[in-house]
Amino acid sequence: MQMSVAPAMVVAAAEDLAGIGSSISRANAAALAPITGVLPAGADEVSAAIAGFFQAHGQAYRALSIQALSFHDQFVGLISGGAVQYVAAEAASASPLQFVLDAINSPVLALTGRPLIGNGADGVAGTGQNGGDGGWLYGNGGNGGSGGTGQNGGNGGSAGLWGNGGSGGQGGAGANGATGEAGSAGGSGGNGGGAGLIYGRGGSGGIGGNGGNATAPVGAAAGLDGGNGGSGGSGGHGGVLFGDGGSGGVGGVGGLATSDTAGGGSLGGTGGFGGNGGAGARGGFLIGNAGQGGDGGAGGGTNATQTGVVNGASGGSGGIGGTGADAGLFGNAGAGGNGGIGAAGSALGTGTFGGSGGVGGIGGDGGNGGWVVGNGGSGGDGGLGGDAGANGFAGYGGPGGGGGWVGAINIGSFGVQGFGLFGHGGAGGNAGDVGSGSLLIQTGASGGSGGQGGFLYGNGGNGGNAGSGGSSGFEGTAGQGGDAVLFGNGGAGGKGATGGTGFGNVVQEAGGDGSDGGAGGSGGLLFGNGGAGGDAGAGGVGGFGEDGGNGGAGGQGGSSGLVIGNGGAGGNGAAGGAGGTGGFAGTGGAGGNGGNAAFLVGQGGNGGAGVPPASGGTGGKGGLIGSAGQHG
Repeated sequence: MQMSVAPAMVVAAAEDLAGIGSSISRANAAALAPITGVLPAGADEVSAAIAGFFQAHGQAYRALSIQALSFHDQFVGLISGGAVQYVAAEAASASPLQFVLDAINSPVLALTGRPLIGNGADGVAGTGQNGGDGGWLYGNGGNGGSGGTGQNGGNGGSAGLWGNGGSGGQGGAGANGATGEAGSAGGSGGNGGGAGLIYGRGGSGGIGGNGGNATAPVGAAAGLDGGNGGSGGSGGHGGVLFGDGGSGGVGGVGGLATSDTAGGGSLGGTGGFGGNGGAGARGGFLIGNAGQGGDGGAGGGTNATQTGVVNGASGGSGGIGGTGADAGLFGNAGAGGNGGIGAAGSALGTGTFGGSGGVGGIGGDGGNGGWVVGNGGSGGDGGLGGDAGANGFAGYGGPGGGGGWVGAINIGSFGVQGFGLFGHGGAGGNAGDVGSGSLLIQTGASGGSGGQGGFLYGNGGNGGNAGSGGSSGFEGTAGQGGDAVLFGNGGAGGKGATGGTGFGNVVQEAGGDGSDGGAGGSGGLLFGNGGAGGDAGAGGVGGFGEDGGNGGAGGQGGSSGLVIGNGGAGGNGAAGGAGGTGGFAGTGGAGGNGGNAAFLVGQGGNGGAGVPPASGGTGGKGGLIGSAGQHG
């Protein structure tokens, strides 16, 4: 087998090495900034000694970084010079060089199925064939072929020592049902190929195939289900040493359902479930960003409004968002994928019950940032619930990842369940809202909690917002802000959701209560402000002759640590909902208390404002040097 080698591949290797140097420089800058710039908290000797310790540590780290970058520059120069020599030598003796390479590649290819140098072949479209592996020494993996009808996509090929993994193939769409038959499921996306041992980017996971549509039956018969969407493929891992991880594939959309169009008291079908998003893959152990999780697919919808005495078709549920991956030593974590949207059920026709809306998918968890430097990934948002005669549940927001993960420790009573050195925690995902048109009272989903900041430096992530409970429903819980550890600010709490209205159902109901705001995260033990508490959600408007819902209470402000830091402000309470005709308005919510300042220096957080007759929050305590916060 004849093999050709492009000189550009060697040049690309030198360019990749130069890119690694840039990544190292950025990582060093991120690590140096928070410690070399530490200023004394006051004019006393203790503050000066603490600041001097971190500055000296930063200078020593800078000196080592300069030596490492100098070695790297020399290495890149040698590779670049070798690439120039290679191009010149190939131009002078192309035929002998190709002959030697073929002589080396041919037996290796025959024995192992992959060459020493060269890219893997792509899988054939429509077959689900896997992509070929790249060369043992250098070469990218081939992309997986797309799947046929309802068939899984092929996996991407892997690289050897140096190269990128191939992307996974898209799953084939499910077949539509013949007359009176349900739709079939879509195929899953192929997994991304792994990157080279030394350097390379992992391949992205393939997209899941859409579910097939059901076809309406003839005459009076039960409705039929749509096919489920296929799951997205997982991303391929980054290089063992250097390289980014691949992203997870997006889940496929569910197929359409049908109901009996002629009536006769039959049940409607259910739309296909959306496929789950694929998981992101880890980055390189030394340097590399992790891949983000794929979004969940939307649930399948339904056909038109039905007539006759039937139960309408229900919307399909959205898929779950994929999980973001963790980073290695230096790198940012992957964000969690968003949950898929639940589809709406069929509307009410003459003498019918409307179909239920689909459940919104849950957002994926964000990954943890690099062990030394790196930010945690944000949690994915929950999917919205589908509207219908009976509404759909909403998805929960995923929690944000921490600013790194090394392991659990305990220092006296100060416990830390996992920490990185430098990096901000990821934000928690927002919860989806429940769909409208409910015959039942349903509960809204909760927002995700913010991730913890890095052990030495990093802010906690903000909490996600709560989801609405729909008509007369109970609202979800707002996410709490993440905590800082030694240096950093706590994350803000998420916002509460507004209560549902009482007139969205067939039966008039009281307005739903607004949910409380999330609590702010704690500031760093040595330095940092507490996070602000989230504002509450207002009460919902009552139906005819019914009372409005009560407003939620503001979230508590986070407290600071021991040395320097202000307490976080408490969240504001929300107003109660207006009553329907003949009903009374709901009661307003109280303001959240402000967080306490650091023990030595800091201002207490102000209390949040309450809505009369509810009281405002109490101001937090001030430090030995500092005043207490104002009452709300």
